Amino acid sequence: MAVITFANTKGGAGKTTAVLLLATELARKGYRVAILDADPQHWITRWHEISGDVPNLEVIDFVTSASLPLHISENSEAIDYFIIDLPGARNPLLATAIGLSDHVLIPIQGCAMDARGGAQVLELLQYLDEKAGIKIAHSVVLTRVNSMVTTRALQLVKSLLSQRNVPVLDTAIIERSAFRDIFDCGGTLHSMDPARVSNLDRARENALCFVEEIMRKVPVRLPAAARLAGLLMRDAA
Repeated sequence: MAVITFANTKGGAGKTTAVLLLATELARKGYRVAILDADPQHWITRWHEISGDVPNLEVIDFVTSASLPLHISENSEAIDYFIIDLPGARNPLLATAIGLSDHVLIPIQGCAMDARGGAQVLELLQYLDEKAGIKIAHSVVLTRVNSMVTTRALQLVKSLLSQRNVPVLDTAIIERSAFRDIFDCGGTLHSMDPARVSNLDRARENALCFVEEIMRKVPVRLPAAARLAGLLMRDAA
């Protein structure tokens, strides 16, 4: 079991899109995934309502600081990956979720406002390390990156992160129409119609690279279904 939190205190950083890509791709690989939707906009919950049943994936809505630990403890045996989508603001949920996390992902677009929102999360992680000796693995994921153009703002963000020795994922989330359309259409990248969504194959490839990099950083040995099958076989023997 692993807990991954997506956090940036500024809204519009591409956080919820990154959450959805990670969750649906992990579920497609056979892992049992629970998204804890703590964002007051409830975009993930709305997506789930129009999507219907998505195999291996459940969404828990109206998550609070008090209920978050309970959701994780009560479902720890059945879930491989808990993915927490936090509000795009600084509130008590931030510290609670970070304290429960195996890895914190900080989505940042190539702009100064996103960088400041991400810096607040990094400051909290540093505070926990220095004052309490609690080290929590974390990475920045660059989002909504133009596949053709590297802007000055993005170059500046990359430079600042490098100067501060902040780990940045090799895989950036590219700006793709499929990543926007999925919230209107429901389902996953693999249920969308390639004839109606431009560059869908590239969107799928980008999402897969992103997820595989996360899996290397936050490995889970076996999907829950595979573990259950192994237990049944052992009991039968």
